[in-house]
Order: sequence, then C-alpha cells, then structure tokens
Amino acid sequence: MEKLKEKSPITVSSNLLKFKFPEMVLVPEGEFLMGTGDEQLQFLLWREEWATEWYEQDMFLTEQPQHKVNLPKYEIGRYPVTNSEYHLFVWSTGYRVPREWIGFHYSEGEASNPVVAVSQNDAQAYCKWVSEKIGSTYRLPTEAEWEHAARGNDCRIYPWGDEFDPWRCNTVESGKRGTTPVSEYSPSGDSPLGVSDMAGNVWEWTSSLLKPYPFIVGEDGKANGVDVYVVRGGSWYYSHKLARCAAREGARATFLSPNLGFRLARSI
Repeated sequence: MEKLKEKSPITVSSNLLKFKFPEMVLVPEGEFLMGTGDEQLQFLLWREEWATEWYEQDMFLTEQPQHKVNLPKYEIGRYPVTNSEYHLFVWSTGYRVPREWIGFHYSEGEASNPVVAVSQNDAQAYCKWVSEKIGSTYRLPTEAEWEHAARGNDCRIYPWGDEFDPWRCNTVESGKRGTTPVSEYSPSGDSPLGVSDMAGNVWEWTSSLLKPYPFIVGEDGKANGVDVYVVRGGSWYYSHKLARCAAREGARATFLSPNLGFRLARSI
C-alpha cells in the first residue's frame, strides 16, 4: 500500500472554530402522499429502463402502498451537515473523527462537502451537541419528514419533478466520483420547499426503523446497533433510481460508509 504523504500541522483559525446556527427550512403542518403509487409506477415503467427489472423482482414493494401521512410543522436542515460543521463538533468535544478523514481533518477543499462515514450513533451525538449549544432540541428527521421535505405536496418522483436530470444532482450518472459541496446543485436541484441535496451526493440517516408501510407517526425507534434504520436520498456512488424521493434503504445504527451522512431536523 502506498504510504500516505506527511501533512503539515493543522492550523485552526478562529473563523473555523466559530459556531454557526444551522440553516433550517420550515415545513408547514399538513398531509402528503408517502411512497410510490400505481400511477407513478406506470410512469417509471414507461420512462425508465431499470424499472421493469425492479417491478419483476418486487423491489418497489418496500415503497408501497402509497398512503397519506399527516405531519405537524417542523424544520429540516437546508443542507446535510458538512465537514467543517462536524469538525467543530470533533474539535470542541474530543469526539472520534470520521473514518474517511486523514488524522484529525477532512480532505483539503472539502469543507462544504457533507460529512460521511458517520454512524447513526455519531449523528445522534452531533444532534445532542448542537442542541446543547443552542438550547433547543435538534434531532434526525423521521423518514416521513425527510420524504415530505424532498417532494412537497405534489408527490413528485425527484425533488425537481418527475423526469431525472443528471445536471440537478450528484449521482453516478453525473460522473463526479465523490461528494460535492452541498449547495453545488442549488437551486436547480432543490425541492419545492427549497431544501437542497436531497437527491444524490450522500445517503442520509433518519430516525425511523425500516418497517413495511404504512408509516405511523411517532414510531421512530431508538438506535441500539441491532435494528435497521431507514436511509434516504441515494448517493454519488449509486444510480438515480435510488435518488428518488420515495426510495428507501436500510442500515444498522453502527454502519459506516463513504456514501452516508445526515441532516438535522427540529420539532416546532
């Protein structure tokens, strides 16, 4: 294995260590359609070549049946938590650094990229730290909150509409081969509510257990490293079929991946 080049000592500026309030987007109280309905399934079978194989292998069933969910108003992070934001948390608390970092720092030029290789437990620790700093409770979004923020009230397939567009997000079709700054595809790739980076770039942790639908508000679960939790959004490493607003995958709370990060939420 090629030896890593020695890096000069890290100089931490006062600007880097300055805490900034998370930029949040208000999602009004209301009802939305969660999951993939029959009409959307027919559209995907007509427009997307991969959809036929998924349909024949019953892979859409995890997103069905489509059903109504009524959510109280809440806030969700406009962007995923970035490397620079997570670095301040690590520097302030002595918390362990993500596996993808070199030493105690993220790669040069990636301050605004989403932090990755963090478990759900790590994300929960970050939420607790931010809550203590601000005096208000921040947490991970439920998967219903995540999906509502991603697709709005018109049940669109991708945050910007029903047709995939590789110029609006960072999936394998975009050819980036790694994470990108969280605002790089904004506003063209934003959701109807102005939430960014919800298709591609990195998968995002939610607080919800991976269960069959319908989703039940209030059944979020508690991270213990055994149960499987929902992750949403797809990533730079995977195709756009997993970057759909309704696509669901799961991981244990201790799982680490260079494709997996998180964003904040807060009840109002």
